[in-house]
Amino acid sequence: MTDRPGVEAVTDVAVRNRGARRVPSTDLPVQLSRAERAAHGKAARSAAPLDQHALFAPTELRADPVELLERQAVSRVPELVPIRYGRMLSSPFAFYRGAALVMAADLAATPVSGLRSQLCGDAHLSNFGVFASPERRLLFDANDFDETLPGPFEWDVKRLAASFELAGRENGFKTKERAASVVEAAASYRWAMREFAGETNLDVWYSHLDMDQLLAEVTPLLKPAPLRRAEAQLAKARTRDRMQAFNKLTRLVDGVPRIVSDPPLVVPITELVPAESATELKEQLHALVVAYGRSLPPDRRHLLEQYRLDDVARKVVGVGSVGTRAWVLLFEGVDGNDPIFLQAKEAQASVLEEYAGASGYANHGQRVVAGQHLMQAYSDIFLGWQRTNGLDGVDRDYYVRQLRDWKGSVVVERMTPQSMAVYARLCGWTLARAHARSGDRVAIAAYLGRKDTFERAVAEFARAYADQNDRDFAALEAAEASGRIVVERGL
Repeated sequence: MTDRPGVEAVTDVAVRNRGARRVPSTDLPVQLSRAERAAHGKAARSAAPLDQHALFAPTELRADPVELLERQAVSRVPELVPIRYGRMLSSPFAFYRGAALVMAADLAATPVSGLRSQLCGDAHLSNFGVFASPERRLLFDANDFDETLPGPFEWDVKRLAASFELAGRENGFKTKERAASVVEAAASYRWAMREFAGETNLDVWYSHLDMDQLLAEVTPLLKPAPLRRAEAQLAKARTRDRMQAFNKLTRLVDGVPRIVSDPPLVVPITELVPAESATELKEQLHALVVAYGRSLPPDRRHLLEQYRLDDVARKVVGVGSVGTRAWVLLFEGVDGNDPIFLQAKEAQASVLEEYAGASGYANHGQRVVAGQHLMQAYSDIFLGWQRTNGLDGVDRDYYVRQLRDWKGSVVVERMTPQSMAVYARLCGWTLARAHARSGDRVAIAAYLGRKDTFERAVAEFARAYADQNDRDFAALEAAEASGRIVVERGL
């Protein structure tokens, strides 16, 4: 890292051809000059002045947040929906994690820059973390793309900023301490985007955060206790691999590894449906794996074909995702010491689609995978997608990836004001790099400008939105008290 929140540099791939024009005679794209792209970004300030990003003024026409969550529940596994509500009701920040649809509706009513990039769609601080690159380096990046879709770049920034305000409140930070992290995240985004705007396309594409290098750079910025915790978390992440998952999630049954039942969070298919249906379901999932393999590059498909599917279970994951169908699939390679776990996770329509436009992909699994490839520096080698017909006769889209591969995330509750500010810097830089790969980084950088107007406005928005989130959390509590919703806590 440098003295400023920007860490390296990044560049452009221009989703939806913003920053390119077409020649009528040949229909070949002609790139706009940097000056033309910068002028486009500056012109966007007239439609959405930077200080207007502070605005959040909900009216009586604002959608009922509980109704939005109930609407999502219709397409989910009914017996798991109470677990989702229970996890969201553990704290206002947990509610925020599960309320991406609520915020999407709110963001649609705020000033819009018109500068689009591939959005994460759920860019809160807990959706960033570490994982292994194919070269077995530990990297820091965004790690959840269920809601990814092209949209106004500032929507991701505002969701990230508000998450730091809420996390700071949950940790009991003072007002100024919370504001410091929020401003750090937005300022890091702006400074990084300005650096990326001057870089080449390939420099942006190759840019990433290597955790070993990063730890050495942030060491002078952290006190001993937070530094020790960071080192311990990285060491733990390296242990969260396929063998750790295998040892934790399986046991031998007649000499064959089987996924351990832990209902309702982990339920083998043999317990979900009658024996004859379980066989049919396993065959369908096996067919899904074979078909999904066609979405992989030939070398990854060849690797996948060297594994045999041994067992399948339904697994509850996350907060906002609870109730969507998620399966863990146990495979064995050359022997019992060569297992892998893949996770097949249902991909429904992005919460942004109603407000930012429909996906360009017919398969939502492909939408997730394509967005992840655009935004992440390196993606899981088994990342792919497929549509399958379930036992209920309904076609559903899935994306597939490894269950664990050196994955790790911060423990928000243990963060100090200082460590949260450093973490905010990393998240802001990472989000800027992701947007710079897919959007017009030159136009966005010009729009944001050299002054701190944007981050100050975003900080004001974050405070106002955190207050609204607290009210929405109370509304969900009231829905439980009135019997409107059924809640299962502690799971």
